[in-house]
Amino acid sequence: MTPCDDFAYVPVDPRRSADFEETAGQLGGEGTVVPGTDRTPLIRAGRPSLECVSTESDIRGFLASRRAKITPQQAGLPAYGGNRRVPGLRREEVALLAGVSVDYYVRLERGHLAGASEEVLDAVANALRLDDAERAHLYDLARAVARRPARRAKRARGPLPDSVLRVLDSMTDSPAFIRNGRLDILAVNRLGRALYAPLFADHGVQTVNIARFQFLDPAGRDFFPDWEESLNTTVSLLRTEAGRAPGDTDLTGLIGELVTRSEEFRTAWAKHNVRLHHTGRKAFRHPAIGEITLDFDAMELPSQPGLTLTAYSAEPATPAHDTLQLLAAWASTEDASAADRG
Repeated sequence: MTPCDDFAYVPVDPRRSADFEETAGQLGGEGTVVPGTDRTPLIRAGRPSLECVSTESDIRGFLASRRAKITPQQAGLPAYGGNRRVPGLRREEVALLAGVSVDYYVRLERGHLAGASEEVLDAVANALRLDDAERAHLYDLARAVARRPARRAKRARGPLPDSVLRVLDSMTDSPAFIRNGRLDILAVNRLGRALYAPLFADHGVQTVNIARFQFLDPAGRDFFPDWEESLNTTVSLLRTEAGRAPGDTDLTGLIGELVTRSEEFRTAWAKHNVRLHHTGRKAFRHPAIGEITLDFDAMELPSQPGLTLTAYSAEPATPAHDTLQLLAAWASTEDASAADRG
């Protein structure tokens, strides 16, 4: 593979915009499958698209950024000399900590992870003090560069199984949705649609994408009040997915659009941060009910590789629980209004 720059842009053919395929139709009952595709919608004509992301470039950026975060003192090394020309550790210091030659580590950091053994990768991860998400990302990058994946053709996932949708529907007291690694919302229950109402306000959008709304919609900043934390989480999730699926052209298309159109995304993307996103708390500023902070749990669906079910909840007898009940009442009012209009 010929190394490409961090981002190589090519114009998008607007004639391809009709190339959408439906993921599934409407689902009866409270929950709905979001009409659209299991891929990022093609961007408007005139916008560039990310044609390729060099895995070697990602490896260089990732390892260099992790190395820069660790001081010799943190690594248990003496800091010789008063003026260090690099932040954090030097390459030769990482090599020493990992037990490999300097020349070999330099090759690794230049992107040549193909052929590196698990022992070497573990040694580098330990030397750089990688957390679980960073360690998994390093392994993903090594696998990607080893297999040299071909550009993956655009694909359409079949409809979500009825059994999965029934589980989603049954969560009547918890906002919940199913997303893919690109943060497209593929299915959502009634309360989840109410919570994420601003994302569904644009009826012309084929597929609701959390990252595109957050960075490109004027309402995105207001909807996520913990802005810095929220944007860093979103970018880290996309960076993690890019390591898992470097041949996903829909993902690289989304990243290319965001890098081109959002300075904040571009700055955060360059940090090479990754994360696992299984549980935590998230704040929202809803246009109808005000601010609410909810606990979330994200569960991967074993029967649907690459898809995650995220559910929000609030501890009983708390202000968040009261606000969640207010959201449910608002959703009922909206449903009644929609029925009257229908």
